[in-house]
Amino acid sequence: MSSSMIEIKKFYAQHVHVTEDTLKVDLTDGRSIEVPLAWFPRLLHGNSEERNEWRLIGSGEGIHWPLLDEDISIQGLLEGRGSAESQSSLKNWLDQRSTESGRR
Repeated sequence: MSSSMIEIKKFYAQHVHVTEDTLKVDLTDGRSIEVPLAWFPRLLHGNSEERNEWRLIGSGEGIHWPLLDEDISIQGLLEGRGSAESQSSLKNWLDQRSTESGRR
């Protein structure tokens, strides 16, 4: 009896660029992925300073935005998955942002 092995390949980000309406991620294999910011409401509601403050996590397996408390996996982008955050969680986050900006 023989068995075959399936090779699982991981993909890694090397650079991220966020515009007013698009998230673009350059991968180490030469490809780029572009998705609408509407897939990630925290990025959509963030300002350019918050969107540009990102870091790669897991050697590029994901991206973290500390000012927006957002994490996105490269695998999820490749699979076409947007944010899984519930509407109530997003509303609480937006309400908190509104309260904090009123204090400034």
